[in-house]
Amino acid sequence: MASVRFKLVFFTPRTDTAKVLNQLFSKCPQHLGKIGNYEQCAFITPGVGQFQPAQGANPTLGTLGVLEKVEEDRVEILLHDKGERRELSDAIQALKEVHPYEEVAYDVYRLEDV
Repeated sequence: MASVRFKLVFFTPRTDTAKVLNQLFSKCPQHLGKIGNYEQCAFITPGVGQFQPAQGANPTLGTLGVLEKVEEDRVEILLHDKGERRELSDAIQALKEVHPYEEVAYDVYRLEDV
């Protein structure tokens, strides 16, 4: 099966970005953040995220029923998968393990060679 590239995008509190990235690169060094002869590549954009913890939530930040706004970073990382999505699944699992939020906001985009 042919190699497939994905872009993994996630949002994290600005104070945790370096820690999350370091742990992800440590857990998935062979397939995450590599571009040519460069390693640990990422694009980081600052912004503000908002959420309101609902009944049943166990928020890391904020209070149930109260709208919370947090300075966050949008992090984009290239991921190389061997074609069966194992590497993608491993990276998402690692993200969920190291991320400080109870619910991790992330997107996955399949990249095409053109």
